[in-house]
Amino acid sequence: RKSPKRIVFPEGTKIRILRACQDLVHNGVCHPVVLGERAMIEERASALGISLEGIDIIDPHNDDHYYEFVENYYALRQRRGVNRSTAEHDVLNPVHFGMMLLKQGHADGLVCGVSMNYQDTIRPALQIIGLREGVRVTAGMYMILQKERTLFFADTTVNIEPTPEKLAEIALLTAEEVRRFGLEPRVAMLSFSNFGSNSHPLAQKVRQATRILRERAPDLIVDGEMQVDVAVSPALASSEFPFASIQGDANVLIFPSLESANVAYKLMQRIGGAEVVGPILLGMAKPVHVLARGASSEGVYNMASY
Repeated sequence: RKSPKRIVFPEGTKIRILRACQDLVHNGVCHPVVLGERAMIEERASALGISLEGIDIIDPHNDDHYYEFVENYYALRQRRGVNRSTAEHDVLNPVHFGMMLLKQGHADGLVCGVSMNYQDTIRPALQIIGLREGVRVTAGMYMILQKERTLFFADTTVNIEPTPEKLAEIALLTAEEVRRFGLEPRVAMLSFSNFGSNSHPLAQKVRQATRILRERAPDLIVDGEMQVDVAVSPALASSEFPFASIQGDANVLIFPSLESANVAYKLMQRIGGAEVVGPILLGMAKPVHVLARGASSEGVYNMASY
């Protein structure tokens, strides 16, 4: 609220987006910019009593930045199979236009995905915004809010079967993000095995990732491979594995695959009663966050606030 940012919402015609933007303005969280046909946005907002005061509306088809963005996008992607005609077409897409607003410095962040497939939103983000310098992988992190504690899950959205090297980098990116919240990350590298109890290649993968992580970040509190109950149960950890660095007090859970992480966060949300914020896209050059399809207006608000 002390320094509100200009946040772009490419899906500006969606009611959930407009409701969230109304609340963001009301609470002074940010300056929303919604993309889409002005007449349609105004008609939908009026029909539902949503105030558009304080919300900027940009129609990519009628904006002064269009030709500038076409040239810049063409220069960026011309050696990636994009010709000028394709560039003219792509930039009219609100997601591409929004990414260009962010890349060219006309906005501070972007939130989208409530009505689109995840791949259709993350692909333009990687193509236009890209990863920040020195980062080799992006990942999706969810913040899991419970009454008694806050947990961070990764990678929930991007890497299907990460290698040990990618798994270690995902853990590093997640730990870095957790520090932004003023918390000390305590990282559990999860598996179905505990500290060498199983020699299956999938368990060995997590074991190797833990070794790599310790080499790259010797000061990071991390242990694994370990089962999730050992990571979050102090009584079990102290009785069975008193030597472990994580004594049931992990706040960062790094899952061995996308399917396990995705299933876990949804179980926490739908059955466990936790509030989830995310997915927070890690490692990007600029703040881009791709919401899960079907995210509520509250989810949009939370992500923009983050």
